[in-house]
Amino acid sequence: MSIACGLPILEGVYCLACARWVWQKCLYTAGHESENWGVATVEEFEPVPHLCRLILAGYEDDILSPLWAPPGGYGINPEWVVVRKDYEETVGHVTPYMIYLDHDKADIVLAVRGLNLAKESDYTVLLDNKLGQTKFGGGYVHNGLLKAAGWVFDAECEVLRELVERNPNYTLTFTGHSLGAGVVALLTMVVVQNHGKLGNIERKRIRCYAVAPPRCMSLNLAVRYADIINSVVLQDDFLPRTTSALEDVFKSLICLPCLLCLMCLKDTCTLEEKMLKDPRRLYAPGRLYHIVERKPLRLGRFPPVVRTAVPVDGRFEHMVISCNAASDHAIIWIERESQRALNLMLEKDKIMEIPPKQRMERQESLAREHSQEYMAALRRAILLDIPQAYSPSAYGTFQEMEGEHSSRSSKGISSLSSKKRKESWDGFVERLFDVNESGDMVFKMQ
Repeated sequence: MSIACGLPILEGVYCLACARWVWQKCLYTAGHESENWGVATVEEFEPVPHLCRLILAGYEDDILSPLWAPPGGYGINPEWVVVRKDYEETVGHVTPYMIYLDHDKADIVLAVRGLNLAKESDYTVLLDNKLGQTKFGGGYVHNGLLKAAGWVFDAECEVLRELVERNPNYTLTFTGHSLGAGVVALLTMVVVQNHGKLGNIERKRIRCYAVAPPRCMSLNLAVRYADIINSVVLQDDFLPRTTSALEDVFKSLICLPCLLCLMCLKDTCTLEEKMLKDPRRLYAPGRLYHIVERKPLRLGRFPPVVRTAVPVDGRFEHMVISCNAASDHAIIWIERESQRALNLMLEKDKIMEIPPKQRMERQESLAREHSQEYMAALRRAILLDIPQAYSPSAYGTFQEMEGEHSSRSSKGISSLSSKKRKESWDGFVERLFDVNESGDMVFKMQ
């Protein structure tokens, strides 16, 4: 009798717990993730709308007769298109892309379009992966996207080298959307590790803007390359939050609400400490720019605000139950909302009437703030004992720096005392930064 009475009580408690979780998830919005991040400025966010238009142009069969052009067109000069390859020329290794020599922006741009739902080869690239399958650069990356990035690098290395050497003052920008965003993020890493093949291009001339990217690299790499790789995410976009194997995601697209609920439940029940300790868990790459335009329990879109940070923990860890989770992934919406956000920033600056000299000072201050924030993210990764955060990189090896003060211990980095950690960190900072005459730390670009 007591057992029979106990079962309804347990069921009631279980139902209440589930109802509470569902209620919390329905109230949870993507804006909570970035509410403590800093607000982006015109100087750092200005390239995004233009790069989105270049990516959009990759979806056109003929850029001279565009079908999807935003108001005002793509702003592309056909004479500046150096390379433009379609599916026949990429032979299924990667989605179509183009190389554009932007003389107005002093920029060499390689733009890769996103997934084509009608192309089997795109699914082959995206699904060629188990989470953290391939080791690369001291961390783990998405296997299929790395293969695609390597193919693009081999195919266009000579073209890029010639453009870089012919235009020594131009930046080299890699940008892409969705699947293409993952390709360019890993392509940027490939270029950095093989910069000699591009005429020893300086690190400070390389940058990447991954728009609505998949989770494609382990946390140590996502933080380590945050000085040159940027991810742009619109509000509730599901892909940067999709921690399950993408093969399982596409199998479950028949019932997207069921998929979202299952993934939300899995992420909610997994301890964050456990997630951070998993060296093969993949993340959205680099510095994050989050475009927020909706508020909980309110209808419609609000004036978009762009928040930015280099987070270590809390890097788009939770799925959002939202009817906009799929639409926020569309490049058309991202281009439109990023342009709206930039217009609001410009309007605010115009009202404030900032003189050119102060703009330059603000840009220098912004560079210092980014360096400090980047350094803080690296320190946070060390304090959290992120697996392989001490692997060899372009910035130096933590194990080697510790070895300068004492012999290597078989117990590994995790057994270091707090004093040794501080010494290791100080040595790391000395390698990473220079101190100029005014006493400010300046990032060493390799």
